[in-house]
Amino acid sequence: RTGGLWRWAELLPVRDRSNVVYLGEGDTPLLAQPRLGEALGVPRLSTKAEGLNPTGSFKARGMAVAVSRAMELSVSSFIAPSAGNAAGALAAYGAAAGAQVTVLTPVDATPANQQEVLAMGARLVLVRGLISDCGRISTALADKIGAFDVSTLKEPYRLEGKKTMGFELAEQRGWRLPDIIVYPTGGGTGLVGMWKAFDELEALGLIGPDRPRMVSVQSEGCAPIVRAFERGKRFAEPWQDANTRASGIRVPSAVGDFLILESLRESGGTAVAVSEDSISEMQTFAGRKGAGYVSPESAAALAAVPVLRDRGEVGCSDEVVVFDCGMGQKYPPPKDLPEPPLVDPDDLDIDALAHSLR
Repeated sequence: RTGGLWRWAELLPVRDRSNVVYLGEGDTPLLAQPRLGEALGVPRLSTKAEGLNPTGSFKARGMAVAVSRAMELSVSSFIAPSAGNAAGALAAYGAAAGAQVTVLTPVDATPANQQEVLAMGARLVLVRGLISDCGRISTALADKIGAFDVSTLKEPYRLEGKKTMGFELAEQRGWRLPDIIVYPTGGGTGLVGMWKAFDELEALGLIGPDRPRMVSVQSEGCAPIVRAFERGKRFAEPWQDANTRASGIRVPSAVGDFLILESLRESGGTAVAVSEDSISEMQTFAGRKGAGYVSPESAAALAAVPVLRDRGEVGCSDEVVVFDCGMGQKYPPPKDLPEPPLVDPDDLDIDALAHSLR
């Protein structure tokens, strides 16, 4: 079957395929990472390359299903807050559906995220605050402008799109799940959606009862899920003064916090906070080991792997899948990139240049 994530149409909420808004989302590759895995002490490491989705992140999955189902229900206007990539995804699918889109982002959201929203004809509101502030304004504004609020877990359909990551992962591995899934966590719908997907696959007889250990990764600058997990709490208290360059996980208060924490505990998994320095370092390290130019969120997830190894929670024989949720090109560059040489082709000492490149 073809059609990206819509190959799983019978397990998705859109009733009539004529309502599907399709831009090529889904069917992202699962890539073995032998060089990176060996360097991190986890040789059976793979990444799921979600940055190859339309608009460059896994957010396309959720918005594809949410917009398609909402259009089926005669919705013509959408609104959502976003820390970054969801903004571009909603703008893209809204434009493809011919719907009006309004997006609220923090004023310091990456320029690429802001620009893609505007380029696709959506209305952008910049907020002096965090994603939580954007969410409050979005909720208050939705009724006043007649827009359907597709904020995280304010509707059921985005999660349905994201669960297809779990379907694909199982199929790509021959209906065997990995030992461990490592996932960068902001709102957490991807992690929760996959956990739901595994139950659905078992009900269909495609997999057995065994589940991966789910690992939620956050930055030390914004780690409400990690703190709640470590304290044995069911709900996560809001994180004060949230700060991380990985904007997609700069979520001080996740609406589905209890669902995230339940999936971690039910799976025997854990939650890990990584430093800002390790995020920047992993972006360049992963690139040099063949994993491509990953986003800061993906780098955070990869940076958690050696932490888990050192804690004895990942062994060298474990099959580990890290979700590479977006492409690095949409973000400001990591710090300490080398300065390339600048040459004048009309006044060039080719021998000196060759010597400098040896």
